[in-house]
Amino acid sequence: MDTTDISRELHLTVANEDYLECMVRLEREGALGEGIRSVDIAQQLGVSKASVNKAVTVLKEQGLVEQSHYGKVILTDAGRELGSAVWNRHRLIRTFLVQELGVEFERADAEACMMEHALSEDTMQRWMSYLEQQGITVGEE
Repeated sequence: MDTTDISRELHLTVANEDYLECMVRLEREGALGEGIRSVDIAQQLGVSKASVNKAVTVLKEQGLVEQSHYGKVILTDAGRELGSAVWNRHRLIRTFLVQELGVEFERADAEACMMEHALSEDTMQRWMSYLEQQGITVGEE
């Protein structure tokens, strides 16, 4: 079962996926496994800490994150896998829009954020293979 199927099975919303993606990105910027501060998530997504706390509660119930009482948020392996898949889809779409279609970066980034939730992992893997055959690589950011 691919991550898009798992996300649907868990009834994750687009916002839930965005929180996981954000946590993966923040975790990669910091030390793996040390956790992510709620305030950093709120700042990155432009939401309130209360919104973050509400989302973290939902993600904890799904087994995607762990958090001690008001402590740092820690992604579980499943949460990291789902968040990484969303981030990978985002980067692939954004790269395609910028490099192949000439879309301005900020617009491509915003549109990739919307599109990343609609495509299956299978479709994304096929797209990635196609781009690699064309000599286009999707780098880390």
